[in-house]
Amino acid sequence: MSDSPTNRIQAQFGASASAYVTSAGHAGGADLERLVAWGRALAPARVLDVATGGGHTALAFAGFPARVVAFDLTEPMLRTARQFVESRGAAGAVFVAGDVEALPFREASFPLATCRIAAHHFADVGAAVRQVARVLVSGGSFLIQDILGHDDPEASRFITEVERRRDPTHVRSYRVTEWRAFLRGAGLTVMDDAIVPKVRPWEEWTTRSRMAPEAKRDLERFILDAPARCRDAFDFRLDGERIESFTDRMLLLRAEKD
Repeated sequence: MSDSPTNRIQAQFGASASAYVTSAGHAGGADLERLVAWGRALAPARVLDVATGGGHTALAFAGFPARVVAFDLTEPMLRTARQFVESRGAAGAVFVAGDVEALPFREASFPLATCRIAAHHFADVGAAVRQVARVLVSGGSFLIQDILGHDDPEASRFITEVERRRDPTHVRSYRVTEWRAFLRGAGLTVMDDAIVPKVRPWEEWTTRSRMAPEAKRDLERFILDAPARCRDAFDFRLDGERIESFTDRMLLLRAEKD
């Protein structure tokens, strides 16, 4: 098997599928509540959930449209998501495997698409956004949530290194201006936005990615040795030299197809 980005993502998330289903940070919170509120106001008949992961977003949106299509690159993750969503009694959900840069759907197939806490893994975010725009109807909406990139270059380099050491499939997180450019380039206009903090408990966050003990120790030493201003930018909480948590800022956007 070649060491392509696709294969790395499938290897990383295929083995971690069940951990994402039980992840509290993915299961809910003010971020998901905001996305659902936006979606409910649009009253869509059909929703595409891109990079569905453990299926939490698909489940949340299955409560009001007639049909949710949960889409993911990693088939073991998709099977786990199906089991999770169906165990919660959601009806009408369909599960499809494939690459976000080549969505297997006709143009203008969906009035609403979602993508939550996944785009930082995409090799080409612009291409992915253009694919989503292609399958949206005119006037349809794309609801996006992802880690917000930091405007300070040193803080941005620091957290990118932290993320990549914990999960090598992490590409990078994008700033608001970059997201607006991706969307504008695909013919989408931002209509609503929000920034929501999300606390990452350290043990759960590192365990979910199956970090080897030595790699985890090296990462913790990297963080403790970093400038305090970098740790402060992400509110790293320490108990002596033990890391308890840090906080991401989640960017939420509702963009409408022109």
